[in-house]
Amino acid sequence: MKKQTIKLFMLLALGVTLTNCTSETDFSNSENEKTSKVGQNANYEANEVLVKFKEGTSESKKSEILSLIGGKVNERILTKMMERKGQKEGINVVSVPINAFDAIAKAKGITDIEYIEPNYIYQHNATSNDTYYTNGSLWGMYGSATSPANQYGTNAASQWAAGATGSNTVYIGIIDEGYMYNHEDLAANAGKNPGEVAGNGLDDDGNGLVDDVYGWDFAGNDSQVFDGAGDDHGTHCAGTIGAVGGNGKGVAGVVWNVKLLSGKFLGSRGGTTANAIKAIDYFTDLKLRHGINLVATNNSWGGGGFSQGLQDAIERANQAGILFIAAAGNNSSNNDATANYPSNYPNSNIIAVASITNTGGLSSFSNYGATQVDLGAPGSGIWSTVPVSSKGKVISSYASYNGTSMATPHVTGAVALYASKNPGASLTTIKNAILSNVTPTASLSGKTVTGGRLNVTNF
Repeated sequence: MKKQTIKLFMLLALGVTLTNCTSETDFSNSENEKTSKVGQNANYEANEVLVKFKEGTSESKKSEILSLIGGKVNERILTKMMERKGQKEGINVVSVPINAFDAIAKAKGITDIEYIEPNYIYQHNATSNDTYYTNGSLWGMYGSATSPANQYGTNAASQWAAGATGSNTVYIGIIDEGYMYNHEDLAANAGKNPGEVAGNGLDDDGNGLVDDVYGWDFAGNDSQVFDGAGDDHGTHCAGTIGAVGGNGKGVAGVVWNVKLLSGKFLGSRGGTTANAIKAIDYFTDLKLRHGINLVATNNSWGGGGFSQGLQDAIERANQAGILFIAAAGNNSSNNDATANYPSNYPNSNIIAVASITNTGGLSSFSNYGATQVDLGAPGSGIWSTVPVSSKGKVISSYASYNGTSMATPHVTGAVALYASKNPGASLTTIKNAILSNVTPTASLSGKTVTGGRLNVTNF
């Protein structure tokens, strides 16, 4: 969803493929048939696969299997969450001299492999419709009792008027690019890892990461989660969730008080399955390790085919009580017919979000699905926080973007709002509150599970 003037990721969100990735048209030999339709045209690391051996597989057998596909292990992923679940093997990121799908075909039927799959590349789910920066009109925060231009919003303003503006005891994980945690409209809501001491060069909380104060950059493998103006998409999502309200400047998020943490895995080329798994497990472990009230992650990204490894990571989050709010995608397609991942995974903690316009229509770019997309939320012409470069410095600013990426953080913010008003509410209770309070909307009837749009009035 970004970079450059209109940015590379935006082109990708419109369907422009990465030149250094390939597509595979013959998928008939793949072991995992779930991948067959979506994986054919998805972006992936052409000469890399993810291999999970069955527990107890001998080293000699692993070497034999790797030799068969000409594979070399580049990285072994064994997150703290995997260890908590009793796993010892983890997931191997394996480079191969042949196309990834050819390697998968060669490994078909090997009983010592739990799964072998592509290392898919994900992209943002947003496009930009403007290049100017201003505070704009936050139609997504108003509701049916307001002007025609605002009546299809979430009605968050009614909650603010009643004194419900969130809580700094509620945490949200942003799995995306990094976000500008020192932005003038976000700094007060920048969350910190409570177990980490900033700048001492130590892994204070024993999670294997040094100085992960604001989160971790899994793309760059360092603690610097904000890398400049290129991290505008993550910053835009952060602002819709939790930009500070009532401060006389900029924009306001659905919640004015919240703690935001970053799990950066999207870089200039997008983000891989391997790094997405690490980001999800990072937040799950953080919640269990420190007992913070991390209620949801925002996932405004998509692409690739079915990944058992990614689904397993989402399920570990589910078991920890973390909702996974996911963009439905920007291909104007039916997710019931053509799966969009990660929003199409069957995990019960997922809420899949379509985009609507300020006239109540399904946004022209938005995916939909009567059984696979849960609800709609404002996603066209959404103003929020961004970083920009000016005179050699990165400064706070604002911009308008379109996309299911912009709809998703409205729902994530709503989750944070509900959690702040209902301390201790379970994942199931929060999800039911989001879906049972939608406003029926003609454009979403037969296009989403609920047939309605986000409405926080009755939280």
